[in-house]
Amino acid sequence: MEPLYLTVTALTKYIKRKFDADPYLDRVYLTGEISNFRVRPRHQYFSLKDDNAVISAVMYKREFDKLKFTPKEGMKVLVVGRVNVYEASGIYNIVIEHMEPDGVGALYQAFSELKEKLSNEGLFSLPKKILPQFPKRIAIVTSPSGAVIRDIMTTVKRRYPIVQLVLFPTIVQGKDAAPNIVRNLQAIEAKGDFDVVIVARGGGSIEDLWPFNEEAVVRQIAAMAMPVISSVGHETDTTLSDFVADVRAATPTAAAELSVPVLSDVLRHIDQLDNRLYQKIRNTLSLQQQRLNRSMHSYIFRQPERMYEGYTVKLDQMQLRLANQMANQLQLQKNQLQRLQMRLENKSPVRDVMQAQQQLTQTEDALQKAMQRYLQQKQQQLANGMQSLDLLSPLKIMLRGYSYTTKDGNIVNAVKQLQSGDKLKVNFADGYAEAEVKRVVEEKNDTIQE
Repeated sequence: MEPLYLTVTALTKYIKRKFDADPYLDRVYLTGEISNFRVRPRHQYFSLKDDNAVISAVMYKREFDKLKFTPKEGMKVLVVGRVNVYEASGIYNIVIEHMEPDGVGALYQAFSELKEKLSNEGLFSLPKKILPQFPKRIAIVTSPSGAVIRDIMTTVKRRYPIVQLVLFPTIVQGKDAAPNIVRNLQAIEAKGDFDVVIVARGGGSIEDLWPFNEEAVVRQIAAMAMPVISSVGHETDTTLSDFVADVRAATPTAAAELSVPVLSDVLRHIDQLDNRLYQKIRNTLSLQQQRLNRSMHSYIFRQPERMYEGYTVKLDQMQLRLANQMANQLQLQKNQLQRLQMRLENKSPVRDVMQAQQQLTQTEDALQKAMQRYLQQKQQQLANGMQSLDLLSPLKIMLRGYSYTTKDGNIVNAVKQLQSGDKLKVNFADGYAEAEVKRVVEEKNDTIQE
């Protein structure tokens, strides 16, 4: 019987019907790690994977907008959905209806959020402290049991046995680990006599390494005055303590190698420097000895007086020039003194003083006469002014029979200010009289108005 060949479309439709009809694939509960994720404008397409398999996933906008967290690459999640076959490509996927972080996924999310927070604070960009080249004391924060402390001790003893290692037994896993790590780091800081601090533990899951992602531990490492080497987990593991430490080591052995030099190499280098210094001193002494021998055979040491012959001649010449200059200068000063004496005799100050005294006497006499004339003039002006003032005095006018009238303390200068019955005060030169208005008569335009 001849076989029946199906089209790709027919086969795909058949498989899709099988998937749609299978009750076990209509409601699937799945756990996995998010991969190939980036936020798209509407629907989200990504993958879910574990150690051995990968499945395509799609989450439509309606369900994605209901999420209370932001999915990120590497996050482990729990999803609920249905398995579907996309006919156009023949690829099966899971259509996610609900998603939430899994345990490790939640830790990864917390790790990312804390990392972003501390990074924004600048905690990871602080200046890194330099490891000392020849440390004397090293503090080790790790578990007292296990391979970590043995690897560190073995490596340090092999490389640099003269350094002192001080172990601070520490809980490196579990809920009590972070407070214990912080306390030991604070104790090291309080002692203040350590050159380097090594914070170490072996590998493990993200839950095992989580104490080294705690904010208190990270901040304490950043606050340490001495340099800190972080060696937590395997080479592929990364904790927040690694970011803030001054140096990160892939393994505890690498941390020990970074903290100390190789003593044999140091001693060899010292020997090389010692030999170079010896050769340098020897060559310098030889060169100086040769220079000394040449100097000892110089005429300066055999006939030292020859050094001063030129200076002696020059000194004699300078003494002669100095004597001549002093004699010339003395003669010039004598001539100037004689000229000044002659000028002083020709211009005696006695005559000038007598003339000035006569001029002063004449000036005083002229000033005295001018003051007398000015005083007489002012006295005459004062008498004239007093006479004019006396003529204008109101008392003089009132003595001739004049008076002035006031009402309530104000001078009355017109009848329109008065009314019948007003009390008036009539002032004379020798006193006043009180009066009462009986009638007011005003003269205007040759008429009398009452």
